[in-house]
Amino acid sequence: MSIRVGDIVTRNSYGNDIFFTVISLQDDGKVAILQGLEFRLVADAPMDDLKKIDPQTLQKELEKSMVKSQESLRLIQQERRLMREKNTYQQMGYTGRSEENNVTFEIPGSVLHLDGDGRYLEKCLIMYRELGIKVHGFHLMEKDMPTYTARLLQKYQPNILILTGHDSYRRHHGDLASLDSYRNSRYFVQAVQEARRYERNHDRLVIFAGACQSNFESILDAGANFASSPRRINIHTLDPVYIAERVAFTSVRETVNVFEVAKNTITGIDGLGGIETFGTFRLGLPITETMKKEKW
Repeated sequence: MSIRVGDIVTRNSYGNDIFFTVISLQDDGKVAILQGLEFRLVADAPMDDLKKIDPQTLQKELEKSMVKSQESLRLIQQERRLMREKNTYQQMGYTGRSEENNVTFEIPGSVLHLDGDGRYLEKCLIMYRELGIKVHGFHLMEKDMPTYTARLLQKYQPNILILTGHDSYRRHHGDLASLDSYRNSRYFVQAVQEARRYERNHDRLVIFAGACQSNFESILDAGANFASSPRRINIHTLDPVYIAERVAFTSVRETVNVFEVAKNTITGIDGLGGIETFGTFRLGLPITETMKKEKW
């Protein structure tokens, strides 16, 4: 069975564990460049290592992925309700008003999301809207992120910066610590450094950076609050959104629970981690009739 650009495939040498889209062919059609269907991974493989996936198998895989995404979303919404109850209780203490006479409004943190994959970015933007987060999103190749990060930060002034796309650890290089062993980790590190020249304070600008198998330690050392991938595993397309959501809806008076953040992502703590960080969510009062109409 011939394999062409656009086909969905798996790699026999990796136990057919991840579904990829063939994005190009090289070396006279002997090598395929692959992009993860649901994971932020770019890889190459010889054609004889690839297995083409039939539509029925693909549909089953997509349905399984949807279940995982819905479970993560359910956990997020559950925590959101608990946080809202806590904020309501505090507001009653401040104002003496009951929940029915609520006079407060909410301002979650805003996000600037730079993504090396336009298709993944669109999925993320849909999820941000579902979660009620103000976001500006741009498709930028990873190598261009260091050039544009600071100017986009100056223009949009977000509370949270997401730098993600594709990456991979080249095991044949052998050096886990060297940025030369990674496809795009160097660019994530450089972009984080540029962001920290713009804003040094880790709580005024909260940064997540990285993709599949990224150099976790180097990205954190550059100044990120959260990064991938501690165990050099693959991360899901939507994992950065879940990190942003937790920061956006955690009060500025409280620190984000790093363990809970990682646990509630699709990938989990082996794929994402970070440092103690204050949230970016603020309560305000009073809420006016105009605010109510505009659904603040």
